[in-house]
Amino acid sequence: MFIVSLTYIKPPEEVDKFNLEHVEFLNKYYELGYFQLSGRKEPRTGGVILVTIDSRAVLDQILKQDPFYREGLANYEVTQILPTKSSQELEFLIEI
Repeated sequence: MFIVSLTYIKPPEEVDKFNLEHVEFLNKYYELGYFQLSGRKEPRTGGVILVTIDSRAVLDQILKQDPFYREGLANYEVTQILPTKSSQELEFLIEI
C-alpha cells in the first residue's frame, strides 16, 4: 500500500485548468480498485491518494498518467506502508 502526497508547484489557477481531467484520472483507478481514498490538503497546497497496489513500478507508471504530473503542476512523494492495525471499517486494508 502507498500514500501519495502531491504538492502543487504552480499557482492554483493553473492547477484548476486540469481539475476535471485529474478527477477523470482518479475515477479510472478507483474503478480498477487501486485508489481507496483521495482528497485535497487543507490548506490547499496539494492532495493525498491512498493506493492499494503491490508494485511501486506500476504505481509510478500510473502516476505519470495524471494530468497534474504531465503538466508539471505538482511534485509527488510516495511512501510505502505495511498496515498492521486499523479500525473495523478499514480491516480490508490490512495485509496478511
